[in-house]
Amino acid sequence: MSYGQEDALPIRPAQVTGGALARVLLIASTMLLIAASDDARYAVERKALLAEIQRDAEQTANATGRARFGARVMGAMDAVPRHRFVPPRSVGSAYANRPLAIGHGQTISQPYIVALMTELLEPKPGDVMLEVGTGSGYQAAVLAELVAQVYTIEIIAPLAESATARLRELGYRNIQVKMGDGYYGWPERAPFDGIIVTAAASSIPPPLVEQLKPGGRMVIPVGAPFYTQDLILLRKDAKGKVTTTSVLPVAFVPLTGDR
Repeated sequence: MSYGQEDALPIRPAQVTGGALARVLLIASTMLLIAASDDARYAVERKALLAEIQRDAEQTANATGRARFGARVMGAMDAVPRHRFVPPRSVGSAYANRPLAIGHGQTISQPYIVALMTELLEPKPGDVMLEVGTGSGYQAAVLAELVAQVYTIEIIAPLAESATARLRELGYRNIQVKMGDGYYGWPERAPFDGIIVTAAASSIPPPLVEQLKPGGRMVIPVGAPFYTQDLILLRKDAKGKVTTTSVLPVAFVPLTGDR
């Protein structure tokens, strides 16, 4: 028998198929084990992060009036896999309680600040929320765990595109992303029960105030770019009267647009 002729080798197709299947199953089971190990590690890191957020809440209670954040908000922080919202180079720091760069001069906010801003909105299950500044999509995902619908606007096209794909991959069907200038809000979807702005504005944008429902709340950092800003809680009462409260000094990237 000449082994130079492959068709002459006495190998049964069933043996090749069985061996290939075994290798596929081995690879798949290995990947599942790795994924399970990662999930377990991230779950532990998330729990540690939640404890740190609660400690920060206690330490800032005199300023914020919130010594503890509610179970629904903390449950949402626990449910969202922050490691899926950061660049690969930052995955090891995904559950550190600090902002991380996501490219294009933007950041994913510090988890404590995400929790605080979410808490200040007092989200309810039936609410419709607007977010200005999608970034990686992390804040939108946290809100989506708590409300009926989230509309979010991002002015930087690559971030809007990647956030859309990421949120779809993670199964968030109650988030709609639009590329555009968030200063002007999203009038076609207004009014909103709550509005959250994740970049610093020099002043509160009037279009956003107009698009807030009576009885609604807006949380927005206000101040000069690249300096300390004030985190502002704006309330609109049932008659449309607006009041603002300064909650905490913060540092956000600036809100960009054509103004």
